[in-house]
Amino acid sequence: MTGTHPPLDPELAAVLSVVHEHLSPTITAEDIEGLRAHPMFAVRDEDLARDGTVHLQNLSVPGPPGAPEISLLVLRPVDAAPGAPVFYYMHGGGMIIGDNRTGVGGVLDWAVDNGAVVVSVDYRLAPEHPDPAPVEDCYAGLLWTHEHAAEIGGDPERIVVTGASAGGGLAAGTALLARDRGGPRLLGQLLMCPMLDDRLLTPSSHELDGEGIWDATSNRTGWNALLGDRRGGDRVSVYAAPARATDLTGLPAAFVDVGSVETFRDEDIDYAARLLQAGVQTELHVWPGGFHGFDGMAPQASLSRTASATRAAWVRRLLTTS
Repeated sequence: MTGTHPPLDPELAAVLSVVHEHLSPTITAEDIEGLRAHPMFAVRDEDLARDGTVHLQNLSVPGPPGAPEISLLVLRPVDAAPGAPVFYYMHGGGMIIGDNRTGVGGVLDWAVDNGAVVVSVDYRLAPEHPDPAPVEDCYAGLLWTHEHAAEIGGDPERIVVTGASAGGGLAAGTALLARDRGGPRLLGQLLMCPMLDDRLLTPSSHELDGEGIWDATSNRTGWNALLGDRRGGDRVSVYAAPARATDLTGLPAAFVDVGSVETFRDEDIDYAARLLQAGVQTELHVWPGGFHGFDGMAPQASLSRTASATRAAWVRRLLTTS
């Protein structure tokens, strides 16, 4: 299946050409080790501390039953009041790269603006740790965060799960687990360009071949690492691939956004539509001409500023009306 994708935003297209000098749109299994060491994905703690206005804490907490402990990074603005809202964050990286510092800066912006706490989970990565390890790690970290919220200055009744790309898929899967296991009642789920469907059946899952960021081959690489020979078959759980869920009732309010020029476009639009059909208050944005992760790679671009402001506005409304 092939298709013609919408045009890139001209400002973003110029940025993407520079990005491609350092990062290929096509990722194979042989590239994983090198990507994990790529300096582009390194985040310094001193940057997260923001000149001493944010307190960093590294915690080791129980993982899933029978599994190792997991690491949580807690970021708390020093002026945040006790009982603050909590953003529970799952990083991106296609299930194969990244750590609990990857991409957390944008979430920290919301925390600073709203007097909230960020908890970022360092889940195990595929292929060394295939499904269900990543989502179960994320859920275990959520349980700890809910049970110990007061210890980190948070409110256990005001937890928002959030993530980008693979982290967005894990956030959706974690929300489903919380509902189905009678776990924490979540305030919201903010899913940024989430990775939701292993079946690769939509037109957008095939439109990008050697283009953009995270093309069709990269997507197969990530899902194959997570699921192995189960990918695309009938033995994949809805927690690993939330697009497979047929019952979306009872989930928390959602924000879903995605670029028009990315592999996840159609599955994200469909998931948001089905959330609405299930009675879940949902806001959906398709950013015209946006490639995967455009706002992180080109934060000063006009479309990036609009996307960031729109997410921040949704966060403010959620926290002030709940």
